[in-house]
Amino acid sequence: MTSVWLTLPVVLSLLTATSAFFVRHRPNAINWVSGSSVIITVFCSVQLLGKILENGPYAVAFGNWMAPFGIVFVADFLGVAMTVITAIIGAVTVFYAMADLRHKPSYGLYHVLFHVLLAGVYGAFLTGDIFNLYVWFEVMLIASFGLMIADAGRRQIDGAVKYVLLNLISTLVFLLAIGLTYGATGTLNLADLHLKIPYIEPQTSTLLSALFLFTFAIKSALFPLFSWLPASYHTLPNAVVALFAALLTKVGVYALLRIFTLVFPLTETNWQPLLIWVSGLTMLTGVLGAASQFDIKKILSFHIISQIGYMIMGLALYTPIAIAGAIFYIIHHIIVKANLFLIGGFIESNYGTSQLRHLGGVYKAMPWLAFLFLIPAFSLAGFPPLSGFWGKFLVIKASIINDYNLLAATALVVGLLTIFSMTKIWSEAFWKAPVSNQTERDFPLSINLLYCLPITVLTLMTITIGLVAQPVFEFANEAAEQLLNPVLYIRAVLGAP
Repeated sequence: MTSVWLTLPVVLSLLTATSAFFVRHRPNAINWVSGSSVIITVFCSVQLLGKILENGPYAVAFGNWMAPFGIVFVADFLGVAMTVITAIIGAVTVFYAMADLRHKPSYGLYHVLFHVLLAGVYGAFLTGDIFNLYVWFEVMLIASFGLMIADAGRRQIDGAVKYVLLNLISTLVFLLAIGLTYGATGTLNLADLHLKIPYIEPQTSTLLSALFLFTFAIKSALFPLFSWLPASYHTLPNAVVALFAALLTKVGVYALLRIFTLVFPLTETNWQPLLIWVSGLTMLTGVLGAASQFDIKKILSFHIISQIGYMIMGLALYTPIAIAGAIFYIIHHIIVKANLFLIGGFIESNYGTSQLRHLGGVYKAMPWLAFLFLIPAFSLAGFPPLSGFWGKFLVIKASIINDYNLLAATALVVGLLTIFSMTKIWSEAFWKAPVSNQTERDFPLSINLLYCLPITVLTLMTITIGLVAQPVFEFANEAAEQLLNPVLYIRAVLGAP
């Protein structure tokens, strides 16, 4: 039965995308198909989580072609956690889109592409084969480009072109790395690669690891390869950018965690010192970019880059507590970043702009929204006892333990600058008096509920993770142990002693 739960997130998303395509011109039908699918997928992913918690990592080989020869899906603690959080973000985004995108000419097509994108994300988190990881990345790229150009104007098309060009470079390097890896080892199964990589020439191993690092650095928006993200995200519709902000770069981070623990253990490569510097510079450049902006979407877009630095910091330190902190931080950031974009999108939908100079008085008009903003904003900045504090605490503690004091200081300074950016949004959009030409739209109750329920759900999750952090930390710690000592993963895939 576990094999059924393991494949259902991908299968359901693809079936939903197909069904939605045929009813794309009927809004009520598309809402029913899309909405029911994401709810069922959340249920399936939670069931899968329960099975993995009970029985440990599990793998299923398609067509009875056993690994390393066939296509394999694998769920360990990290993979199943990412699947569950993706299902939750997919659900809240789809319902938010029912309000935010309802007047778009291509409304039905948005839902089709949402589910294709979600299928790609699920596939990337669950695949046990590096070539199929490439395939799922391409599914994501095609769907994300479609979402970028649907009903697009010149500004949005310009951002989409920049996004695709850099990702195509990443794709070509990824393909090159896959081909060379197969030529050197004769396999592309991740568990089998763990056993065979130590026997290839060190120079070949260094080259392959460098190619994979470059590939996933682009997809994760690491310094200095992040320019595609701030150039494109702020141009997108609110529901689309919330989904992108939550998931796309995290798939790249997940790939880095998987590849540089299972295939090329980071301490056995030459890239650990480089990754230490990259993580610090990613944090700094992202937060400085955010501090210089005066548009909510642009501020939040640069903060994606900044917060990715904390996750890569955990990988770069390469200790159990550091990687546990990175996993904790990924879970926190997916929820918080999606929520902040949903809140910013609701403000833009109400007032017609996300530029701070044209906003004001939101606190007086919607005090409940101000409260819902403060929770994820404080969490992003690392205020205790919210979820962001615990993730930052773990990676900073790991850096101090390992005598990377400059990196720890950088992380603390970035936290202070994050407070500055969040305070700027608060003071300009929420606290100052309304601007002279500001008008507010009045939505029907049903539309307001579709906007506000997803925001409320994610806010409650942020509070819960912060106040009940111990079980989440224990889960993240076990996931980190499985990454650093992948015996259970390899047994699940290869059945080997």
